[in-house]
Amino acid sequence: MKLKANGIDIDVQDSGTGAGDTRPVVLLIMGLGLQLVAWPPAVLRLLDEAGYRVVRFDNRDIGLSQHFDALGTPNLVWTGLKHRLGWTIRPPYTLDDMAADSVGVLDALGIGMAHVVGVSMGGMIAQRMTLAAPQRVASLTSIMSSSGARGLPQADARLMRVLFSRPANGSREAIVAHYVRLYQAIGSPGFPIDEAELVQRIGMSVDRNYHPAGTLRQMVAIAADTTRAEALARIAKPTLVLHGLADPLLPPVHGEDTARRIPGARFAAIEGMGHDLAQGVVERLMPHIAPFLQAHR
Repeated sequence: MKLKANGIDIDVQDSGTGAGDTRPVVLLIMGLGLQLVAWPPAVLRLLDEAGYRVVRFDNRDIGLSQHFDALGTPNLVWTGLKHRLGWTIRPPYTLDDMAADSVGVLDALGIGMAHVVGVSMGGMIAQRMTLAAPQRVASLTSIMSSSGARGLPQADARLMRVLFSRPANGSREAIVAHYVRLYQAIGSPGFPIDEAELVQRIGMSVDRNYHPAGTLRQMVAIAADTTRAEALARIAKPTLVLHGLADPLLPPVHGEDTARRIPGARFAAIEGMGHDLAQGVVERLMPHIAPFLQAHR
């Protein structure tokens, strides 16, 4: 369903059953360029079975939420150079804006407080949301994400070439093949996904919506968010940080640094996990997440 959140159109899926639904809420925030359908069904099922109302949505500029093509397509080469030199980056919008979208989703649904769970860029947005609106956050779970601190190790050049490559052409087949190659490069070596399943999942997302320009603008928002690391010390909410030991995109020290900066945060490393939510990864994440949410219910 479409909701007006933070003044823009956001596409939301809510497992709530109406005004009488008093279950605690889990707000799921997805990562860079990914739509709400990227949340594995197992995550939704396990949260539902544990007694939670689950709300997920397309971030701005992605999926069926409002696109911002009028803001132009950023030059990533120039943005990357400015980031390396420490120059100011002026993004089309910020992670703070995206955190305000998340709060706006809760407002639109009449939800006062939620457990906030974010993956990758979604973890960064969840951190910003907790800083900006702590009264709306029951707990924070940051998965395969980062503090954004300067000096943390980056992915190797070979992976970055895959990340910044483009489909061979505009056909559906080429687009799906491009993303299969990307997800195989960043995926979990301990829990590989069958290629046919990957093709099916990616094809479903491409058919729902394909908007690469939005991904580029989100990338710039991440690069521009240079003050979050220092701000994390202000978070006073129960926090769980989960990270894969085999993450090739954001090496494990990104998660370790995030947990170190948030007072009282718990950190758990997942053996064999890369930068995805494969079935085997979900089976190892949920035994950490479910007790954590229950403890702060």
